[in-house]
Amino acid sequence: MSVTKHAIDDGPYGVVVAGGEVWATLVHTGRVATRSGQVIDLEAPGSRPSVIVDGPDDAVWFTRNGDDRVGRIGYDGVVSAVEIAEAPYGLCVGPDGALWCTLMSADALGRVTVDGEMSTYPIGVTGAFPAMITSYDGELWFTLNQGNAIGRMTVGGSVTTYPLPTEGAGPVGICAGADGVWFVEILADRVGRINADGKIEEFPLPSGSKPHAVAAAADGGCWVTLWAAAALVRLDAQGNVIAEYALGEGSEPHGLAVDGDSVWVALEEGSLAHIQP
Repeated sequence: MSVTKHAIDDGPYGVVVAGGEVWATLVHTGRVATRSGQVIDLEAPGSRPSVIVDGPDDAVWFTRNGDDRVGRIGYDGVVSAVEIAEAPYGLCVGPDGALWCTLMSADALGRVTVDGEMSTYPIGVTGAFPAMITSYDGELWFTLNQGNAIGRMTVGGSVTTYPLPTEGAGPVGICAGADGVWFVEILADRVGRINADGKIEEFPLPSGSKPHAVAAAADGGCWVTLWAAAALVRLDAQGNVIAEYALGEGSEPHGLAVDGDSVWVALEEGSLAHIQP
């Protein structure tokens, strides 16, 4: 596979492939950019757009961690936002078709409908710092970065938590896979997987690599960005590292998005990396 970089100023952080375009959040300048060169100014420099997803309504949605909003940009270019409490960060489309986000400093999840209705659901743990979130098996799954656990919530708000085997692991990224939910432990240099019964497995990564984001692969494995190692790795369904791609010293890889056989990675140095056959 080859690695190609496409320059995008101002530090891409989140990335998604949606509507035939590649979109990236520019966390430092309050903008969203596309691979084709369009730059959408949110007119809120401190809004810190972070995690971005393909919505259910011909639009991309993204968290605005700096001004407590969830933003929307339609494929038609219309920009809007819904105000929500307490530092939204992780974001996914839930099994009910609404947008669900983590509220890091509120120990809660937020729910936003495509019509702009907002509600919150407490996770029942104090100081847990919910980070990323995904939808799997009809429920919401999320990492508790300071709680050292994986959380699970029904769309009705019932919560179960699963403590991690490794102390101080600092889970961050999470995604739905074929046979469970993949997640990464940024402080323990590991990838984890939890199934619907709550069984947790952990798989080692290079020491000091600080994994950040994870995305499922079609064969049951996953892709993981290694923030401190400036690399992308590929794991098979058994949790073995089967490939590694250098992204350049100081590139600071964060979000990633799978696009068929290829992968896009947001590099905070100022580019999108495209890894393709």
